[in-house]
Amino acid sequence: MSVWSPAEVSVVSGSAVSLSCSFSSSSRVTSLMSVDWKFKPQSGGPAKLFFHFSSVAYPVEDERFRGRVKWTGSPSGGDASIQLLNATQNDNGTFSCSVRNPPDIQGNTAQTVLTVTPKRVSLTLTDVGVLLVCVVGPSAVVTLLLLSRICCCSEGPPALQHHSPIEVIAGEEYFYTQTQHKHSASCCYFKDSEYDEDEYMTDKLHEHTITESQC
Repeated sequence: MSVWSPAEVSVVSGSAVSLSCSFSSSSRVTSLMSVDWKFKPQSGGPAKLFFHFSSVAYPVEDERFRGRVKWTGSPSGGDASIQLLNATQNDNGTFSCSVRNPPDIQGNTAQTVLTVTPKRVSLTLTDVGVLLVCVVGPSAVVTLLLLSRICCCSEGPPALQHHSPIEVIAGEEYFYTQTQHKHSASCCYFKDSEYDEDEYMTDKLHEHTITESQC
């Protein structure tokens, strides 16, 4: 009897892994053929039987593997493989496969070292993420544009800035005073080049009245 298996197998945590085991016998395979699988933890300790096949697969009693072992072998084809479902890091260790086919019962035991690695965290866009990107993205762009426009306007030349009529800006108070003074120009006039003192006083009074009421 000859039995062989891959020396090492790696799998990501949570996945199913096939533990292959092939055999060849000098005798024809009969219903008396049996398969045993044992497990030795990486942390140490003796190998413990957890799976047995003899015409049919027997239920797994070991709590570590209960409900997670599936028979995938085919005795007539020299296949004694099993599948381990939902592998965890607690499954790290050595799996041994032994086959007997009476009268051929002497043979080697094949061993496979299983390494279970942690599952990598992948970034995926959920429905909420997509909604946030579609809503927050454009809003952020509009906000930035508005802020940049406000900053540009506030930092521009004074002539391009708009102010309220009641605002008084440094440097413009003098100009405003001069403008008022310019519009209060005298509106007097002389009818003749010569006039007496009474006419002069009358004209001054008239000038003052026009300035206050019309100009």
